Amino acid sequence: MPNSPLYNQDETLNNLSLGKVTEYKCHYDNSLLQSVPRSLNRNDLGLNADSLPFHGTDLWNIYELSWLNFKGKPMVATGVVEVPFDSEFLIESKSFKLYLNSFNQSHFDSVEAVQKVLIEDLSRCANKPVAVSLNANLDNVTDQLTTFSGTNLDLQDIDVSEYTLTTSFLDGISGGENISESVYSHLLKSNCLITSQPDWASIEISYTGKRLDHEKLLKYLISFRQHNEFHEQCVERIFCDLMAHASLTELTVYARYTRRGGLDINPYRSTNVTNTPDNLRLLRQ
Repeated sequence: MPNSPLYNQDETLNNLSLGKVTEYKCHYDNSLLQSVPRSLNRNDLGLNADSLPFHGTDLWNIYELSWLNFKGKPMVATGVVEVPFDSEFLIESKSFKLYLNSFNQSHFDSVEAVQKVLIEDLSRCANKPVAVSLNANLDNVTDQLTTFSGTNLDLQDIDVSEYTLTTSFLDGISGGENISESVYSHLLKSNCLITSQPDWASIEISYTGKRLDHEKLLKYLISFRQHNEFHEQCVERIFCDLMAHASLTELTVYARYTRRGGLDINPYRSTNVTNTPDNLRLLRQ
């Protein structure tokens, strides 16, 4: 990847704790955090770190975070983490879970102290400032279940036989008049790059340009079913494939993945620098 350090993919992935038997520590240890160079995926997509075709964020929700106050009383909180799209590294999710577990028997004097530590550690891991917001008042419930807006692609009655990534479904996908529309699907499934465990998601695609063929688009999304990549990488691949095959002037791709180990990851990529994602909570989250 131009203007970015070169990393060996096999060596990088083999050094991760993901897919290996791991000791769960209960005292704070920021060395548990592991990073993955974004360039590993972006090299394959032909992306240049200095001229990325999208903006966005990786929006994480934390549901399992606990520590002890200085009287020894357990404290709990939920949290929202925003990792910028142009950080050098993405944060490997299993290491993030192990890191959060290490707070369990550690003493902190306030929610703000925990939040400060998280910001410092996660920013160091991503090599870019990361935003963290914690909520320790679990009676303050503001989340409501919702769904994406626009047209539900899943209502199409189609024949499907291809479950490995097939970009040829996007050939001739756009044509006719220029429109702006949002479509979504709950049928996105991919597999972890290392463990091949299933990753389930709903995805919303909003665009302006020549009308997309909904059947072709749904078949393309379904073809990720046996594809092995991290969440963030899948979303960037979908974004780049659509821009390469369709006549679009604006595009936003937003995936909401189901949680695992108390974390969900929701990558958001858009051509619009001012757009920011709503932190929705879908039924499966």
